[in-house]
Amino acid sequence: MSLAATITVERIDAELPQTQCGKCGHDGCRPYAEAIVDGEAINRCPPGGEATRDRLAALTGRPALPLIEPAQTPLQAVIREAECIGCTKCIQACPVDAILGAAKQMHTVIESECTGCELCVAPCPVDCIDLVAHPRWAEAQNDAERQAYLDWRALNGRRRFEARKARLARKEEEKRRKRERRLAATRRPSPVSSERQSVDSVTDITALKANRATLVARLKRIEKQLAKAADEQRSALRDRAQSLEAQLESVECQLARDASQGDTAAHQHRRIAVAAAEQAWRKARQQLTRLEREGKSAEALEARRQLAAAERHLRHARGSSDSEISS
Repeated sequence: MSLAATITVERIDAELPQTQCGKCGHDGCRPYAEAIVDGEAINRCPPGGEATRDRLAALTGRPALPLIEPAQTPLQAVIREAECIGCTKCIQACPVDAILGAAKQMHTVIESECTGCELCVAPCPVDCIDLVAHPRWAEAQNDAERQAYLDWRALNGRRRFEARKARLARKEEEKRRKRERRLAATRRPSPVSSERQSVDSVTDITALKANRATLVARLKRIEKQLAKAADEQRSALRDRAQSLEAQLESVECQLARDASQGDTAAHQHRRIAVAAAEQAWRKARQQLTRLEREGKSAEALEARRQLAAAERHLRHARGSSDSEISS
């Protein structure tokens, strides 16, 4: 991309509301700005409304077409905490890390950080998330105060969106390194296989699940839009749905591949555990045989107890019955 195009993307991104909601059909405001440079329509941002559309029209010289959805005033997600089951699906879907909580614990939305993107609503299995007018927007007394809030939301939304992407990238890198260390502990990789591991790094499950939750939320929202859309809008919505379905299929394939690789590593650990248990059992049996041959009855009694313990460990490692241990 040329310097001029880069500057144009920056200028367009600066006009977008930074809710990172994906209603434009892209994975955030910056990707939408890049798409506009490549020819995408400028009327796909309901949170920005007509004001954003008009600024984009003045910037790009394109016609101010009607918005694909009605303009949306600033919203905030509110979790009915008594009904929350702590599934973490909303946390995974939130593009700006504005939800606090842990597995099987009550979740809550950080009011000041929520951009009202709605992406947390669809994944919630108990439908305990409401959307309300954002308090700071509702409390504004005039246009100047409302614009000041919108400017702050854009700045903060962009910052938190980028911080989340960086956090997920760090977790992905940490997971990759941990897996490489585990593999190195079980076998000594050749230089070629080590290089291949560096190139073909395993994608972090947490990041994949977060991406899947976001895609599912966007697909559900498009399904609702299709049910109410006019005929001339259906084609564009179907195209967006097909694109999201393709992305979701790719993510599901990566998750399945990651799970398969995890199963392979677990199988290697089981083999190592069985080999170690078998070795301990053979040593205990040899020691018992020697003590019995030497007539050391007291020591042999203790050796029998050690052999019985080794047999139990071996059965546990193998996951088998007593009959599988040969004498």
